[in-house]
Amino acid sequence: MSLSGKKVLIVDDQFGIRVLLKEVFSREGFRVFQAANGKVALDIIQTEDPDLILLDMKMPGMDGLELLRHLRQEGLTPRVIMMTAYGELDMVEEASKLGALAHFTKPFDIEELRSEVLRQLDES
Repeated sequence: MSLSGKKVLIVDDQFGIRVLLKEVFSREGFRVFQAANGKVALDIIQTEDPDLILLDMKMPGMDGLELLRHLRQEGLTPRVIMMTAYGELDMVEEASKLGALAHFTKPFDIEELRSEVLRQLDES
């Protein structure tokens, strides 16, 4: 099955990371959306219904966990891969309980992240 046309949403307050990931996943043929914070991400999720969300834990305003909680309360269950800059094990644990499928610690190996995204989308 072709994964081309799948929708990936990148939620990260770091512009450089969004640009890098957009480039990587656009090359895979995905439709890539990006949000700098949880609020913008929610709007995109409601209009685009992405297949997978790459979600940064720590962002100003609504952080990754809050966004994840909000999605679950709304009954939305997109596939979510968390990205975190620190060893926030308690947050990672809670994210897993909320259904995050994997987490990557920054700076992550872009190839590892890419193959995890491909694997998750292939299963969806």
